[in-house]
Amino acid sequence: MKDGARVYGYSVGGELVTLKEGTNELTCMADTPGDETFRVACYHNSLEPYMARGRALRADGIEGQETIEIRHQEVKEGILAMPAEPAAVYNLGGALSTFEPDSARVSLYALYIPYATQASTGIPERPIAPGAPWIMRAGTPSAHIMIAPPE
Repeated sequence: MKDGARVYGYSVGGELVTLKEGTNELTCMADTPGDETFRVACYHNSLEPYMARGRALRADGIEGQETIEIRHQEVKEGILAMPAEPAAVYNLGGALSTFEPDSARVSLYALYIPYATQASTGIPERPIAPGAPWIMRAGTPSAHIMIAPPE
């Protein structure tokens, strides 16, 4: 999917810009420059309103759990849309000092399924073994199945 993905990145001045227009269902976010970590993420385009709102809130100085709470409230009020179908996120990250592009692998997968619960999916709310799927934020608009492959 990477060849057709839309790619966001950062200008020399640190502004978020579109580096490449997309032709398929995937959007990728380049690493944020200026820190000691390397983190990129790709996600289904249906998650863009949720992701864009998070970026806007952080740009306004709102961080962490508060960005999640605001977005959940906006979903409940019908202001912010979430995907109608499951939507994937692929994360790759680690310490910048030890990052090796040729051997890098996805470090975390997530499958957003708004309002998913253990009862609706059969997936527990906590990991039961290394690499086992679990639901984060179960029962909320941003409920998602987490899969973190073991090292």
